[in-house]
Amino acid sequence: MRKVLLFIALFPLLALAQQLSSPDGKYSVAIDGMTYHVTYNHKVIVEKSRLGVDIDNRLFESALAVPRGENNDWCSDLELKKVEHSSADTTWTPLYGENARIRDRYNQMTLHYEKGSNGQGVVSEGYDKRKYYAMDIIVRAYNEGIAFRYHFPETANSLFLHIKGEQTSFAFPEGTQAWYEEWAQGPYDKRPLKGEWFESERPLLLQLPGGTYVALLEAAMKDYARGKFRLKRDNELQVAMYDCADIISPYDTPWRVIMAAERPVDLINNKEIILNLNAPCALTDTKFIKPGKAFRSGKLTKEGIFNSIDYCNQFGFDYVELDAGWYGPEGKVSSDARKVIETRDFTMPEVCAYAKSKGIGVWVYVNQRALYRQLDELLPLYKQWGISGIKFGFVQIGNQQWSTWLHHAVAKCAEYGIMVDIHDEYRPTGLSRTYPNLLTQEGIRGNEEMPDADHNTLLPFTRYLCGPADYTLCYFNSRVKNTKGHQLAMAAVYYSPLQFYLWYDNPFVDQGEAELKYWKDCPTVFDESIALDGIPGEYIIQARRSGNEWFVGAMTNNEARTVIIPTDFLDDGKYIVEIYNDDPTLDTRTKVSSKTIKMKAGNPITLQLQPRGGAALHFTAIR
Repeated sequence: MRKVLLFIALFPLLALAQQLSSPDGKYSVAIDGMTYHVTYNHKVIVEKSRLGVDIDNRLFESALAVPRGENNDWCSDLELKKVEHSSADTTWTPLYGENARIRDRYNQMTLHYEKGSNGQGVVSEGYDKRKYYAMDIIVRAYNEGIAFRYHFPETANSLFLHIKGEQTSFAFPEGTQAWYEEWAQGPYDKRPLKGEWFESERPLLLQLPGGTYVALLEAAMKDYARGKFRLKRDNELQVAMYDCADIISPYDTPWRVIMAAERPVDLINNKEIILNLNAPCALTDTKFIKPGKAFRSGKLTKEGIFNSIDYCNQFGFDYVELDAGWYGPEGKVSSDARKVIETRDFTMPEVCAYAKSKGIGVWVYVNQRALYRQLDELLPLYKQWGISGIKFGFVQIGNQQWSTWLHHAVAKCAEYGIMVDIHDEYRPTGLSRTYPNLLTQEGIRGNEEMPDADHNTLLPFTRYLCGPADYTLCYFNSRVKNTKGHQLAMAAVYYSPLQFYLWYDNPFVDQGEAELKYWKDCPTVFDESIALDGIPGEYIIQARRSGNEWFVGAMTNNEARTVIIPTDFLDDGKYIVEIYNDDPTLDTRTKVSSKTIKMKAGNPITLQLQPRGGAALHFTAIR
């Protein structure tokens, strides 16, 4: 059911601040000229801050004899001409995800600005600057957060604009702390909004002096430059674009998103606002898109790959992946991704044929150097071979050119029935709703860097707010800093439709450990997801439902912890619960206990988590 209400304000109230509230009334945003502020639960969470973009159109204006005047602030003389209000309430079904149905409910306000005359009126014969220069600010108030973007309407001559940067800022009260991270695979550092500060990644998690948590995010970043956050002054952040952007109207900039919560896990439970801010699925054929579990073949020999395929078949994995090196040194122009390098003892058609005979799909790693030069040749060839997906490696990210190329490449892969996993610094902004063949991406400090448990328990409140991540789950590798129970729980805590398991391990490395049944049972996509409890960097408890079964993961930081798993999310009735938890007293290789209990829904479960530990639980209803 969709309900849309629309009315247009054309009266003197344009001189007053324009206000918009979320359907539940918890969020409110007020815009006055080119400034705004946001309240949540009747408390100001973003103080008076700036809106606007920096535009330098000197060449265009010179051609049309437009005098610039002394004021170089492009937004300074924008005049509010009209305000439109609307609302929407729809529910949509994603192809796959963390929830089977997603509600998209918001109130919207569109502010239409035109370029003021600035005392100069009509600049030249037949030319009125206002007809060429117009900008809208579109604001949405969801129960999950506030989002706004800049829209440049269509003009008769398809106006070209050179955007140098954004003036968009976020001012916070004195004493606000932020989890600062300089690059997508970097470590986090909690620091105040002052002092040493270059640029911080997004999503950016903050905690206000009163305890409220705020997250700043970006959604629907397509043909634009990536945004980060820099300090404009003490306690005020500003969007820092990687580089300028050249656009032609009509055009929408990415959404800037503000979320708040008293309980930090509610940021996790409300993160689907990012998908709602993206366009619906653009694909007519989605039958080839199949989320699943993957195993990397560490040995790029025929024997090694075939052993990996056999292991995938035995363990229950869906895909085998051939990583860097199968077509030659990935960083060399001479490496040709259209064929296996001559020094290898296999061909790709025979690998795909053997994998198919075992019911296993094949993913291949291809560096962007080859993708950029050969994509149009690779895709029909890979389709002929029977390749399921491509893992994009070392992608260029940040500026408008590479953002646009990357997203066009994802769309082109869909035309050939090929799924995508983007590695290295790319972070999602919700494009997987529009192109669901983009299953996952890295953009995370995962097991390639072997982070500690403090970092791992922060990720659900930071990086995972913007979308799935290819963390590459390890288990037996000796470099892992955390317990086996901690790694085991990641299957439920960390969402990725394409989930890699046993990264860095060899085929048949397990010795029948009972707890690995959890990884076999737990799917990679779900019907319902609920973050139950947690504090950033301390612990997280996440529950996910698939059909009538629930999977729960609990992870603690470097400290030992007693956690209480609430079970009021279960339907009434009795359940069998398989519980896997670290037990250092066991004389086993993994020191993970496995036990099964019976319980009634609503009865909490208390667990002792070891330092750097975790626990995994599987609930099955007793019928």
